[in-house]
Amino acid sequence: MSIMQPIGLEDMKSVRLMNRVDQKYMASVDILEQLLSRISDGYFVQHIDGCPLAPYRTLYFDTDDLRMYTMHHNQKLNRQKLRVRTYRSTNTTFFEIKNKDNKKKTRKVRIPIDVSMFDNCLEIPEVYNFVNENTPYPISTLHACLENRFERITLVDKGMSERVTIDSGISFHNRATDIDADISRLLVIEVKHEVGAPMSDIERALHDLHILPRRMSKYCIGTALTDPSAKHNRFKPKLLFINKVINN
Repeated sequence: MSIMQPIGLEDMKSVRLMNRVDQKYMASVDILEQLLSRISDGYFVQHIDGCPLAPYRTLYFDTDDLRMYTMHHNQKLNRQKLRVRTYRSTNTTFFEIKNKDNKKKTRKVRIPIDVSMFDNCLEIPEVYNFVNENTPYPISTLHACLENRFERITLVDKGMSERVTIDSGISFHNRATDIDADISRLLVIEVKHEVGAPMSDIERALHDLHILPRRMSKYCIGTALTDPSAKHNRFKPKLLFINKVINN
């Protein structure tokens, strides 16, 4: 990553993608240096305190019967995910609600919370009101179910019209089953740019490396790996693919 020019957080704020399309890819960590070397001339890498790697911590909430997970598994639209996430990139923590509508568009709403309340965020009055106003789930039915940690590299193209995140070191801990899962050798790459934009340098590089787009929800994959009672038939091909990637 040293071959890429660094960019600061303030400069990254100028990348405004109001009508964007997101595409995800999964690959082995073994291709990371090769991928970055192919696109180094066309992208900046975000540095925070001189470091290109930013750790993230996320805690997902669901009902006792995993209603939100099951809706995703069954491909239901108009579904939600609830989580609290700490962003090292901005030294902030948010309680977030991700909404997927019947047009398959994702919209995220969130409120800031103090990082000290990460594990007890449902006790915050503002979070209580936020959940009641934005979800059909009574807060009394929700519990912390899956914790997720990973490290993120963030890139932006030199035209300031495309943002790329590359996540690695992904691990899970299920708070209900006390089961852990480690897929740290998997890269999850997400490319975000305006609708109708031509194929970008990183999309071309991924294509040349025979890495095809694949959807991936960390919450769903993590739950399928750590909760034997969770329905996961539809995720089996994806789980087999991930296993193949991380074991070469």
